[in-house]
Amino acid sequence: MALDTTALSDLLSRLLADWESEVVEFKRGKDGFSSDDLGKYASALANEANLRGQERAWLVFGVDDKTRQVCGTSYKEDAERLQADKQQVLTGTGTFTFRDIHVLAHPSGRVILFEIPAAPRGMAINWKGHYFGRAGESLGPLGQDKLDEIRSQTLATDWTAQVVPEATIADLDPEALKVARERFAAKYANRFSAEDVAAWSDVALLDRAKVTQNGVITRTALLLLGKPESAWRLNPHPAEITWRLEGEERAYEHFGPPFLLATTQLFSRIRNVQLRILPENALLAHEVAKYDQKVVLEALHNCIAHQDYNRSGRVVVREYPDRLVLENDGAFFEGKPEDYILRDRVPRRYRNAFLAQAMTELNMIDHMGYGILDIYQRQRQRFFPLPDYDLEESEMVRLTIHGRVVDQAYSRLLMQEAGLPLVDVLALDRVQKRLPVTEDALRHLRIHKLVEGRKPNVHVSARVAAATDSKAEYIRTRSQDDEHYTRLIVDYLRKFGNADRAELDRLLTDKLSEALSAEQKRDKISNLLTKLRRQGSILNAGSRSKPEWRLAERKE
Repeated sequence: MALDTTALSDLLSRLLADWESEVVEFKRGKDGFSSDDLGKYASALANEANLRGQERAWLVFGVDDKTRQVCGTSYKEDAERLQADKQQVLTGTGTFTFRDIHVLAHPSGRVILFEIPAAPRGMAINWKGHYFGRAGESLGPLGQDKLDEIRSQTLATDWTAQVVPEATIADLDPEALKVARERFAAKYANRFSAEDVAAWSDVALLDRAKVTQNGVITRTALLLLGKPESAWRLNPHPAEITWRLEGEERAYEHFGPPFLLATTQLFSRIRNVQLRILPENALLAHEVAKYDQKVVLEALHNCIAHQDYNRSGRVVVREYPDRLVLENDGAFFEGKPEDYILRDRVPRRYRNAFLAQAMTELNMIDHMGYGILDIYQRQRQRFFPLPDYDLEESEMVRLTIHGRVVDQAYSRLLMQEAGLPLVDVLALDRVQKRLPVTEDALRHLRIHKLVEGRKPNVHVSARVAAATDSKAEYIRTRSQDDEHYTRLIVDYLRKFGNADRAELDRLLTDKLSEALSAEQKRDKISNLLTKLRRQGSILNAGSRSKPEWRLAERKE
């Protein structure tokens, strides 16, 4: 969360008043404070926050832990080096890091506040393979009782954590096991050598990857690594992903376990041609794949991780000529999509905590909430429309990934304005799709001259059109004043004497803004005729069903 100086000062005062607890740690924070100790405190404080039902914990540098006085800290005074601690901690934990690092210019010296989110339910946070906790003011290994308490938080209700009676390693696919070993080794290359990982037994690997429980096969193991012929052990719950091709050509295919391999196989079925986006007045086109593989796989893995398997449904991927639509059973489990796009939210709970943990260890997802943001950022970098989440059905999540350009002006703007804030890109994306935009967002876009026009016909403004060399497109979509169109009608009647509705439609339809639909254009012409009639400028000499419009005679 972004905090200003006043808010940070108030926060520090509250933390000092409560002094140290298991979720707050004060340190002088000398410049030589080791990254290893930093990671241990991140693990310990995250785990303690989870156990005490707190949303976050704090590690504070620049406070003497004996006198309780602010003394200031010289720790990493370079802002870029300081923020690099996030990546260092993420590397050591594999899945977890600080939510934010705040710096306060206190009158008594510089203070750094590391904001640490609570460990997700069911998932203790480790540092380099070891779990840490606190006992009073002391840092040490997380007690087995505390570790069991965290792990048991979701075991009773997590469908994916349940063991499968009589299932053995023989029920797992050899190729999937090989890929799992490679992915785990790549993820933890800084911790284990490839030779060490290769020497582990399958049982040791799967336990370390949190796919099994003490060597016992779980439903997660069968979903991710199971042989297709072993899927029956999950009955009556269908472990299946369905791909359907919609349009003039129709096709479908079902994919079962092992999901670790199935998602890549499904992606190969998608018709992923190269598209050309040609900037105005440019000789070289920007070539881009219709769908980014990482975007599609990230979205598909999220469907697997968050599917409500108790509903006995399947994940469905529908391929249309211009988009992909991914559906999974179960409401959005924590927060809303925009929380992860704009508010840097870290999820605290998972419907399938055990499965999510295993998929994280196998580098299929992250469980810090960055996946959704990454999908949006990659679509933005490709100059494509942003994805759309549909949560209208209470027990289903539907995600649309667009595979074509909707508005050339929008795409060209993204090409030239790489630094445009994401919140503005989100709003402009809704404008190009003719979706509702909040009044605050619309006001902001107008202030910056990014849009113009009256609702519901808001469109890219002249300023943006000029910036993207899309002036012709702007003229075609810009709405003229009513006076311009009424003058055309009057001039036509003055020259030809009369006109029926079909003639006036032919006169005006091509001249009205292309932002209007055919029905909106017909309504617009009717309103113009009504306006002229009420002004006394024209009259209907025919009938209502077969009008004959003429200029009205003016009385002197």
